[in-house]
Amino acid sequence: MWLSWAFRVTLESLILACGFALLLTLSLYFIQGMPTLSSEVLEALLNLFKFWFPVVWGLTLLIALFRSLKYIFNTPHAGYELQLIACNSDEVLEEIGYGDLVKVWRRWFMLMIWLVGICMILALGITYLFTSFSGIFEWFNIFWMFGFILICGYFSFIFLGARCKKAKLRKC
Repeated sequence: MWLSWAFRVTLESLILACGFALLLTLSLYFIQGMPTLSSEVLEALLNLFKFWFPVVWGLTLLIALFRSLKYIFNTPHAGYELQLIACNSDEVLEEIGYGDLVKVWRRWFMLMIWLVGICMILALGITYLFTSFSGIFEWFNIFWMFGFILICGYFSFIFLGARCKKAKLRKC
């Protein structure tokens, strides 16, 4: 379950980030009057893309995390499935939409924030003990954050059933 979730979040967030970064780069190219493509212009466009990609990836990662939770609930994995129980009754929802996931996603997202925070504190301690870096901002970026999110996503699925009473892991 975690592996398919990690693959989906990675692929979806990277594709969306590349698309939005490319759209922003081309928009700036068109706003500047579409100068003829020379090596300097291509290098500038590449630098714009490199600038916008991590910024946009942070936003598309949030979108991918929300969308991936619906996929996890609607798709069984290796004989197990996450089931969502309706708010006002004890019946299991068969087809889950984005509106059904808002409360579960908020709880899961807060769990992810706490787990990533713990992971960052451990990484900072290891950094101070074993490297020459003196602060977190010397090495921390969106790529490290994404790695922490993937690692903590594994543990979040373990704790999801206990943290959110409307989500249950069942054998199908």
